[in-house]
Amino acid sequence: MSSSADPSILVENLVKSYDGRKNAVDGLSFSVDRGEIYGLLGKNGAGKSTTIKVLTTLVPPTSGRVSISGIDVVKKPNLIRKIIGVVQQEEAFDFTTVEQNFKIYGMLWEVPRETVKARTEELIELFNLTEVRRKRVFELSGGQKKRLQVAREFIHDMEVLFLDEPTVGMDPIMRRSVLDFISNKAKNGLTILFTTQILEEADYICRRVGIIDRGKLVAEGSSDELKNRYGASKKLSVRTSRDLSESEISEFNGLMSSIEDVDDFSVGRNEIWAMGKQMNRVMNEVMRKMAAMSIDVEQVNMDTPSLDDVFLDVVKR
Repeated sequence: MSSSADPSILVENLVKSYDGRKNAVDGLSFSVDRGEIYGLLGKNGAGKSTTIKVLTTLVPPTSGRVSISGIDVVKKPNLIRKIIGVVQQEEAFDFTTVEQNFKIYGMLWEVPRETVKARTEELIELFNLTEVRRKRVFELSGGQKKRLQVAREFIHDMEVLFLDEPTVGMDPIMRRSVLDFISNKAKNGLTILFTTQILEEADYICRRVGIIDRGKLVAEGSSDELKNRYGASKKLSVRTSRDLSESEISEFNGLMSSIEDVDDFSVGRNEIWAMGKQMNRVMNEVMRKMAAMSIDVEQVNMDTPSLDDVFLDVVKR
């Protein structure tokens, strides 16, 4: 078993090929500490799902080393399955009721009946499933099904939880509630590998994220670290108090074209926006020009980069 020094998830030089020619995962390495929420991000087909399938013993690796809580995934898959939880895209037990889903999961994990009963009541309330508890799963909405998928996994105790887009179909209020619940579980020692297409979720919940592309890890770090490293561009927007004339627009076009730090810009009738890495200097130049032309400023905005910006920057490289 693992020691306290072992990472909860360890992936070293993982390679997975389904056909012996093309690698779905190509030399991937990363580790996740106990109690950490790690976001695995990537485009469709980047290798996320294959990585999770290897980690959860659904498919064997072609090469490399993979362990969960110090246990080798290839050598002891049955032991791995006893200490992990998995929420995937696929449905299960959709002809049973919500209540019966919890009971089935309890039986599968050999959880004592009284524990299942108590946890079922707690989870149904926490995940707002009270009104549908006696409905069959196929009768539920997409968001309700996903809430059930996440909730029932907490019927049993586990060391590591794999969450594959766990908030699909949920409204913003329920999404935030579920993310907060997951975050609290991590604070109590649960390790979570989290994939999502909603990058603001990763920004909100993950201590670190890894971005993979074509089966390789292309960026890794905290959200702030990645924003500073890859998403340094900012967007400046200056709104004028009146419409600009054609000659004024032409002058501002000339100004923006002459500033080296501007990567992209647009000059409209009553707004000038620009993208670049040194936008404070650009803003000063624009404001000086407007003052010289006796143009009043109505509003100035400076947007900081988001994790979406980082993602787009990294995967385009």
